[in-house]
Order: sequence, then C-alpha cells, then structure tokens
Amino acid sequence: MKYLTTIGRILFALPFAVFGLNHFFMVDFYTGMLTSFIPGSSFTILLTGLALIAASISIIIKRYIKLSCILLAIMLLLFILTIHIPQLFDASTKMFAMVELLKDLALMGGALMIAGIYQKGENESGI
Repeated sequence: MKYLTTIGRILFALPFAVFGLNHFFMVDFYTGMLTSFIPGSSFTILLTGLALIAASISIIIKRYIKLSCILLAIMLLLFILTIHIPQLFDASTKMFAMVELLKDLALMGGALMIAGIYQKGENESGI
C-alpha cells in the first residue's frame, strides 16, 4: 500500500509542475483570463507559476508537504473565487469556467487530503 500512496502523491504533484511551467510559457493566455481587479497581471502570472512549481517539488520530495498542500489549497480557492466564478457570468466562457472550477475544486480536495495525511511532520516516513 505504501507504493500506491507514493505513486498517488507523485501523480498528484506532477500536473502542478506542468501548470506552473505553462504560466511561464503562456503568460499572455493566462493574463487574458485574469479579472480586472487582480493586480500585477504578468507578474502575478509568473509568481503563481513559481508557486505551483514549488508546491509540486515540495510534494514530490516530501519536504514541508503539509504547509505546501495547505497553501496550494488556498491558492486553488483563490483561483475559484477570483477567476472561475466571475467567468461563469460570461456566456462565452461559462462552460470552460465550470470545468476549470470543478478541476480546481477536486485538486483542492486532494491537497487537503495530503495535508491531513502528513500532520505529524514534514518528513513523516509512514506514507
């Protein structure tokens, strides 16, 4: 069972690294998704990409995993509140926004589950 949780943890973390790299390679695309009240546009996109990559690395190497997963869940909640929910009110982005909202909601749940598993410390050897 230990191997299953290790594989699951790594498979959970890898997409965040890809999402983070996409924030660097597709800055214009992500800037177009931002609502007008989010400051810093390109800087915010790059900072978010860096945070996603850092969370991914942290989860894979099992360092500061609880903190990383809690911060990742908070960031996903912010994505839902500031990007996906406002896009639900635009007819042209409604379907895409719903898919992205549900994806981020599921990923947020996974991040919170991993944070709950690693309650004892950052280097817990059990899972």
